[in-house]
Amino acid sequence: MTGAPGPHPPQGRAVDAYVALGSNLGDREAHLAAAIEALRARPGVRVTSVSKVYQTAPVGPPPQGPYLNAVARLRTQLAPRALLACLLEIEAAEGRVREAGRWSARTLDLDLLFYGSLTLDEPGLCVPHPHLHERAFVLVPLCDLAPRLVHPRLGKTVAELAQKVRDPGAVVAFQIGPRARTPQKANE
Repeated sequence: MTGAPGPHPPQGRAVDAYVALGSNLGDREAHLAAAIEALRARPGVRVTSVSKVYQTAPVGPPPQGPYLNAVARLRTQLAPRALLACLLEIEAAEGRVREAGRWSARTLDLDLLFYGSLTLDEPGLCVPHPHLHERAFVLVPLCDLAPRLVHPRLGKTVAELAQKVRDPGAVVAFQIGPRARTPQKANE
């Protein structure tokens, strides 16, 4: 374990954290909205911003429907493990079944991407998320919120990482709401 602020923020000190949200089962929009509301209701967590929503192709074995993905920026006083436990509880409340397999379809997937500038590698918790730099479906919405955020292990900004994996046809902005549900390219 290396980096600052350490595994636990100092008493009363809040840390910025970024969480990826994804859903490809059921009412995808409702699952993402429920996750944001559940985070807002948690003591010690304040949702400070949420990216646009994007539609992406699934990663893993077919057949699966497309995902809706977004990223939320949080201001939290929870320690990383406590925040992870919160995310897992929210997933379960939205019907997430983890026994279904690593790349299976899911009602809700919440991943802790960054926790301040902390680097942590423990069983069940790795921060920054070990694959975020490979995933356009994470980096594009993360760029909406923090393009200048520097990955503490790779020394590159989120924008630089996103540029390496950008595929305008694979991550498209999604119109939320009953009037327009037509995906649009992320570059538009």
